[in-house]
Amino acid sequence: MKQGIVYLIGAGPGDPGLITVKGRDCLRRAEVVVYDYLANPALLAEAPPEAERIFVGKTRGQHHTPQPQINALLVERAQRGQVVARLKGGDPYVFGRGGEEAEELVAAGVPFEVVPGISAGFAAAAYAGIPLTHREFTTSLGLVTGHENPEKKVSNLDWQKLATGVGTLVFYMGMTNLALIAEQLMANGRDPQTPVAVIRWGTTPQQQTVTATLGDVVEKVAAAGLKPPAVIVIGEVVRLRDKLRWFDQRPLFGRKVLVTRSPQQAYSLAGLLQTAGAEAICLPTVEIAPPSSWKELDAAISELAATDYLVLTSANGVSAFFERLSAAGLDGRSLQGVTIVAVGPKTASAIAEHGLRADLIPQRYQAEGIVELLQQRSLKGKRILYPRSASARDLLCTELRKSGAEVRAPVAYRTKPAADGAARLQELLSGEKLDAVTFTSASTVEHCLALLAPHEVDCLDKAVIAAIGPLTAAAARKHGLTVDIEPNEATCEALVEALGNYFQKN
Repeated sequence: MKQGIVYLIGAGPGDPGLITVKGRDCLRRAEVVVYDYLANPALLAEAPPEAERIFVGKTRGQHHTPQPQINALLVERAQRGQVVARLKGGDPYVFGRGGEEAEELVAAGVPFEVVPGISAGFAAAAYAGIPLTHREFTTSLGLVTGHENPEKKVSNLDWQKLATGVGTLVFYMGMTNLALIAEQLMANGRDPQTPVAVIRWGTTPQQQTVTATLGDVVEKVAAAGLKPPAVIVIGEVVRLRDKLRWFDQRPLFGRKVLVTRSPQQAYSLAGLLQTAGAEAICLPTVEIAPPSSWKELDAAISELAATDYLVLTSANGVSAFFERLSAAGLDGRSLQGVTIVAVGPKTASAIAEHGLRADLIPQRYQAEGIVELLQQRSLKGKRILYPRSASARDLLCTELRKSGAEVRAPVAYRTKPAADGAARLQELLSGEKLDAVTFTSASTVEHCLALLAPHEVDCLDKAVIAAIGPLTAAAARKHGLTVDIEPNEATCEALVEALGNYFQKN
């Protein structure tokens, strides 16, 4: 039997982009992932699909799995010969009980590695605009747990030294004891006017920050309704927040935006939304599927030598075309002498991934733009290959044929409704949990509406509707939706920018 191993991985503070490269690599080879409440579930996607995922999260008052059982689980799975990723919020050795788990592994003779993570206190402060040390304010820093082992009869905290001997204090898991912390620090010499920041869900789009002083922090936190998990930062450095805050100043900070694109394309739009500060909720309403037959496309590829133009209008079309080109034992060299036309920069980027450059890109990123561009050339007798979606409009074929071109338009892919997602969409709409819904094609509109019962369609208008371009907007309006946002340029970047502008004005 092969040797098992346990990786004690710090998942970071919440933003999935803050996991270390080594932590991600360990996840990617895991056979079992044991994760807790503070580890971002998005990181689970880094593990292989076949890996077993076991939740052992703990919250105050609700211990899902007792620590001894977690220890035993890690030992037992490693002794089976499995690769175990123990995914823990923050850093496993900073108030994460990673030391306790490591001791159990050592006692059982189980090999393990520790993969440090970015501690929640450091990251939450940085994302709130607070440097924990600063030469003009303090050069000392203390990390303190606000929730000690309940079995201990006497606290190990030396309140007098904490109050007067450390410049910046960061309390983890201290929300329940916030009043006691403030009271003890003031009673032991800390100025009641000392600035305090309480940061909930740091580094995530749900981040909330309340600033106060030791003297009024309890009242201000209660008034804001702040609940765990949160870190408490105490010290003069908190005064820098007003000058240095950046994360919660982004145009879409805190907004919940639905992404309805196919799974293959959702990631790029979600990434742009997250960069702008939004919580991107990916719920694909469409799936990309092959055509019923490859016969037409394969036949067209076999005649590339006699083709003058290759017109590609989506990344999906690019993917399908090059897949069939490879299946025929060919590569980009077969396109020598063929003028490649891309509908826009994203399609051009997809072509570039195959080592080729688009020769022509219209100013208008839609079929009309391609027609205008090509009609500036002599098309009489020219042969055009246009691998298309099964639901594509006839405009491009019709207009180019009028100009004398011979157009072959084999179906390269088709869209179909997503297999599931109706229940999740209905939940989001019924709970009014969405600020905006994005549509990037007419098919995303139609398939999204197909997931809803007729009486539920009106719920979509409770959120801001953003359509990537005129054709998508027209499809939405055709079904009675109010389109609030339609960018001047039909790109995801322009769509996200338009969303930011809308919410800043409204």
